[in-house]
Amino acid sequence: MPRPRILVVDDDPDLVRALRLRLQANNYEVTSAGDGDAAIASVTKERPALIILDLGLPNGDGFVVLERLQNSQALSGVPVIVLSARDPKNNEQRALTAGATAFFQKPADNNELINMISFSLSPRSTQSAPSSS
Repeated sequence: MPRPRILVVDDDPDLVRALRLRLQANNYEVTSAGDGDAAIASVTKERPALIILDLGLPNGDGFVVLERLQNSQALSGVPVIVLSARDPKNNEQRALTAGATAFFQKPADNNELINMISFSLSPRSTQSAPSSS
Protein backbone atom coordinates (compact mmCIF):
# COMPACT_ATOMS: atom_id res chain seq x y z
CA MET A 1 0.00 0.00 0.00
CA PRO A 2 1.48 3.40 -0.90
CA ARG A 3 2.39 5.72 1.91
CA PRO A 4 0.36 8.95 2.07
CA ARG A 5 2.34 11.92 0.72
CA ILE A 6 2.55 15.02 2.89
CA LEU A 7 3.76 18.36 1.59
CA VAL A 8 5.58 20.43 4.22
CA VAL A 9 5.57 24.13 3.31
CA ASP A 10 8.03 26.11 5.42
CA ASP A 11 11.04 28.31 4.73
CA ASP A 12 12.99 27.00 7.76
CA PRO A 13 15.17 24.10 6.50
CA ASP A 14 15.82 22.83 10.04
CA LEU A 15 12.12 22.57 10.77
CA VAL A 16 11.46 20.87 7.42
CA ARG A 17 14.24 18.36 8.14
CA ALA A 18 12.87 17.60 11.63
CA LEU A 19 9.32 17.21 10.33
CA ARG A 20 10.52 15.01 7.47
CA LEU A 21 12.21 12.62 9.92
CA ARG A 22 9.19 12.57 12.24
CA LEU A 23 6.72 11.97 9.42
CA GLN A 24 8.84 9.32 7.69
CA ALA A 25 9.12 7.50 11.02
CA ASN A 26 5.31 7.41 11.01
CA ASN A 27 5.19 5.91 7.51
CA TYR A 28 4.47 9.05 5.49
CA GLU A 29 6.18 10.11 2.28
CA VAL A 30 7.35 13.73 2.55
CA THR A 31 7.97 16.46 0.02
CA SER A 32 8.63 20.10 0.79
CA ALA A 33 8.35 23.63 -0.56
CA GLY A 34 9.97 26.77 0.82
CA ASP A 35 7.59 29.50 -0.35
CA GLY A 36 4.03 30.16 -1.46
CA ASP A 37 4.64 29.87 -5.20
CA ALA A 38 6.56 26.60 -4.82
CA ALA A 39 3.78 25.28 -2.57
CA ILE A 40 1.08 25.81 -5.19
CA ALA A 41 3.28 24.36 -7.93
CA SER A 42 4.06 21.32 -5.77
CA VAL A 43 0.44 20.72 -4.78
CA THR A 44 -0.65 20.95 -8.41
CA LYS A 45 2.07 18.56 -9.60
CA GLU A 46 2.28 16.05 -6.76
CA ARG A 47 -1.27 16.01 -5.35
CA PRO A 48 -0.28 15.35 -1.72
CA ALA A 49 -2.74 13.70 0.65
CA LEU A 50 -2.19 16.53 3.19
CA ILE A 51 -0.31 19.82 3.52
CA ILE A 52 1.47 21.19 6.59
CA LEU A 53 1.62 24.94 6.01
CA ASP A 54 3.52 27.76 7.68
CA LEU A 55 1.88 31.19 7.52
CA GLY A 56 5.09 33.26 7.31
CA LEU A 57 6.35 32.47 3.82
CA PRO A 58 8.09 34.41 1.07
CA ASN A 59 6.28 34.76 -2.30
CA GLY A 60 2.77 34.48 -0.93
CA ASP A 61 2.18 33.86 2.77
CA GLY A 62 0.18 30.92 4.08
CA PHE A 63 -3.11 32.78 3.79
CA VAL A 64 -2.48 33.38 0.09
CA VAL A 65 -1.72 29.66 -0.33
CA LEU A 66 -4.92 28.71 1.54
CA GLU A 67 -6.96 31.08 -0.63
CA ARG A 68 -5.47 29.70 -3.84
CA LEU A 69 -6.13 26.12 -2.72
CA GLN A 70 -9.74 26.90 -1.77
CA ASN A 71 -10.33 28.65 -5.12
CA SER A 72 -9.17 25.57 -7.05
CA GLN A 73 -11.82 22.89 -7.48
CA ALA A 74 -9.10 20.27 -7.96
CA LEU A 75 -7.13 21.26 -4.84
CA SER A 76 -9.75 22.48 -2.36
CA GLY A 77 -10.25 19.01 -0.86
CA VAL A 78 -6.64 18.60 0.30
CA PRO A 79 -6.53 18.89 4.12
CA VAL A 80 -4.23 21.66 5.37
CA ILE A 81 -2.75 21.78 8.85
CA VAL A 82 -1.30 25.19 9.68
CA LEU A 83 1.89 25.08 11.75
CA SER A 84 2.92 28.63 12.59
CA ALA A 85 4.91 30.77 14.98
CA ARG A 86 2.43 33.61 14.45
CA ASP A 87 0.18 34.58 17.35
CA PRO A 88 -2.69 32.08 17.46
CA LYS A 89 -5.01 34.67 18.99
CA ASN A 90 -4.93 36.65 15.74
CA ASN A 91 -4.37 33.87 13.24
CA GLU A 92 -5.98 30.58 14.30
CA GLN A 93 -9.59 31.53 13.52
CA ARG A 94 -8.51 33.31 10.33
CA ALA A 95 -6.67 30.16 9.16
CA LEU A 96 -9.60 27.87 9.98
CA THR A 97 -12.03 30.22 8.24
CA ALA A 98 -9.71 30.26 5.20
CA GLY A 99 -9.96 26.47 4.92
CA ALA A 100 -7.36 24.98 7.26
CA THR A 101 -8.26 21.72 8.98
CA ALA A 102 -6.31 22.56 12.15
CA PHE A 103 -3.92 25.16 13.59
CA PHE A 104 -0.82 24.36 15.65
CA GLN A 105 1.48 26.86 17.32
CA LYS A 106 5.22 26.23 16.82
CA PRO A 107 6.73 24.27 18.38
CA ALA A 108 3.89 21.75 18.11
CA ASP A 109 3.53 18.69 20.28
CA ASN A 110 4.73 15.85 18.03
CA ASN A 111 2.09 13.36 19.15
CA GLU A 112 -0.77 15.84 18.76
CA LEU A 113 0.43 16.77 15.28
CA ILE A 114 0.77 13.11 14.18
CA ASN A 115 -2.66 12.34 15.64
CA MET A 116 -4.24 15.24 13.73
CA ILE A 117 -2.54 14.11 10.51
CA SER A 118 -3.85 10.58 11.00
CA PHE A 119 -7.35 11.89 11.78
CA SER A 120 -7.31 14.25 8.78
CA LEU A 121 -6.33 11.42 6.43
CA SER A 122 -8.78 8.84 7.73
CA PRO A 123 -11.89 8.20 5.65
CA ARG A 124 -14.67 10.43 6.90
CA SER A 125 -17.21 7.61 6.78
CA THR A 126 -15.32 5.64 9.42
CA GLN A 127 -14.94 8.55 11.84
CA SER A 128 -17.47 8.58 14.62
CA ALA A 129 -17.69 9.77 18.16
CA PRO A 130 -16.77 7.14 20.74
CA SER A 131 -19.78 5.33 22.10
CA SER A 132 -20.71 6.05 25.69
CA SER A 133 -22.19 2.61 26.35
